[in-house]
Amino acid sequence: MKSISNIIKENYAYNPSKLETDYNLVLEKNATFKKLVTSLNLPKTYLMKYTTSLEESAKELAQCKKCKNILECKTSYKGYVFYPEVLNGNLVFDYVPCKYKKELDERNKYKSNIYLFEVPKEIKEASMKNIDLDDPDRFQIIKWLKKFLDDYRPGIGMKGLYLTGNFGCGKTYLISAALNELAKKDHKIAIIYYPEFLRSLKESFSDPETYNEKFKRIKKAEVLLIDDIGAETMTEWSRDEVLGTILQYRMQEGLTTFFTSNLTIKDLEEHFSISTKGIEKVKAKRIIERINQLTIEMTLISENKRVGGKKNEK
Repeated sequence: MKSISNIIKENYAYNPSKLETDYNLVLEKNATFKKLVTSLNLPKTYLMKYTTSLEESAKELAQCKKCKNILECKTSYKGYVFYPEVLNGNLVFDYVPCKYKKELDERNKYKSNIYLFEVPKEIKEASMKNIDLDDPDRFQIIKWLKKFLDDYRPGIGMKGLYLTGNFGCGKTYLISAALNELAKKDHKIAIIYYPEFLRSLKESFSDPETYNEKFKRIKKAEVLLIDDIGAETMTEWSRDEVLGTILQYRMQEGLTTFFTSNLTIKDLEEHFSISTKGIEKVKAKRIIERINQLTIEMTLISENKRVGGKKNEK
């Protein structure tokens, strides 16, 4: 690849005065260009070698000046402006984020604290400020979640919720909204759709490294939401090797855990007791005891938000 200096030499080898002519022409006609080169505080003999790049930068800066939000961005790379910087006396061009991109990045920075597995977009964007407050059936749960957010401290064994209720009433959205608030405070959270997580884990049997990575990420998450537990096909492996191990570790380490389910804890115990070996009440009870240690059970019976309610709630 040719260097800038070589390209300049080739283009202006027979007409060195053209550099200055072009520079002066742009300087005279373009106020943004003039303001930009003045701010760089470099000799004209140096700046005029970069007339084309400086003109491109000035063009994008002029576009940015008219821009009211990132959606209106007309620069080459949305949210970025081609901009020169002086480093050790040399001019270096780079794409730097505009103020709207910086604001957007700051608002979304918390998302790096969230691990999501097979959850819909509305859950990723769930927010306490968007919760439907008109439904009185939600009041006690919202009140509990707000107190939880006020009181939360990592690693002290704070109980989460086992939230049961009818299909589509907003269980996952409510808890996810609270957990997203924790992420904004720099806490690490994980939200997994449990039936799909088990399927993915099973597919990783042939790759122990991938299997262990997936498993440990969930087991060790600072705050974990296991969504739709009880909807999975029950096997001894998923109950004892996966869920039992995760819950035991989280109990020992004081890690807060949440669950959503269409089943009550009593119904979930029956779900876990039925296996290919027959009825295994003792093993099912052991799982339920761990869930009871980690959570308190609350019930939400409400309208189906997936059909007639706010479309950004689940």
